[in-house]
This record gives sequence, C-alpha cells and structure tokens, in this order.
Amino acid sequence: MKLKILVGTMTSTADYVAQAIQMDCADLIDDIQIELMDGLDISAFSAENAKDALYLICTSTYGQGDVPDNARALYESMAAQPQFLGHVKYGVIALGDRTYLQTFCFGGKKFDERLADLGAQRLGEVYCHDASTGTMPEEEGTAWCRQWLADALQGTAAA
Repeated sequence: MKLKILVGTMTSTADYVAQAIQMDCADLIDDIQIELMDGLDISAFSAENAKDALYLICTSTYGQGDVPDNARALYESMAAQPQFLGHVKYGVIALGDRTYLQTFCFGGKKFDERLADLGAQRLGEVYCHDASTGTMPEEEGTAWCRQWLADALQGTAAA
C-alpha cells in the first residue's frame, strides 16, 4: 500500500503539511509520495495509478473559496473529462481561515465534492484546519493523518 499526497497550494503551506506527514507517518506506511498538483489532470486517479494506493488531497483555499492556481487544471479536468472513480480511496486535508466563514476550507471541500460525484470513496471525515486558531497546520494535519491512516489501513486490510 502507498499513500499519494496531492498538494494544492499558493504559499507552500499545504506542501509543508505534506512533507511533515511524509516524515512523521513513515512508520505506518512504507511508500509516501508527494506530488504538487501542477499539470495534473484526472488521469492521476486512473486505475493503474490508484492500484494499492490511498490518496490524500492536501489543499489550501484561495481567493473567494477557490482551489489554488496549481490545482485548477486537475479540479477542472474532473468536470471536463468525468470518469467513474470507484476504485479511488481518498482523504482530504483542507486548509482555511474561519475568519472567511462563507468560504472556509472550500478548496478541500470542492475536491471532496467532485471526487464523491465521480464515485470515489472518501475514508473518514474531511479535516479542516483553521489558520485563525494559531495552531500549526503541520502538527495538526500530521496528528489527524496518523489516525486517518491507521483507520484506513485497518479498513483496507479487512476488505
């Protein structure tokens, strides 16, 4: 089993979270790959790419609740070239700031909605980190991911 962390970011915060997860969760899963969403499209979720993989979408929110610029092509390709993604198992770490309540964590929530619409199977709940709390997203995201990974790996082993 491998973990593929797809990163959508404008200021590198989501990338820092992914790197912290890669370092901290190596004892839970041997193969953790981080890939910036730059240039990706829906083929990132092909059956071949998804074989023995869990996906973790780790993305910030930008502007008026949009996905980051580097994630736009992937996000839009899921609407422009829809495919059934029932073979995809995923989780979401959404980064946001609750002072923007109307669009809080929409980057991650939009990915979750689009993946679910295409039949992908979300494991666990979407984790939303609130930057206005002053907590470090790397620490909070890693703690959430350790539990998420343990549950996901136990669930896939039982299946």
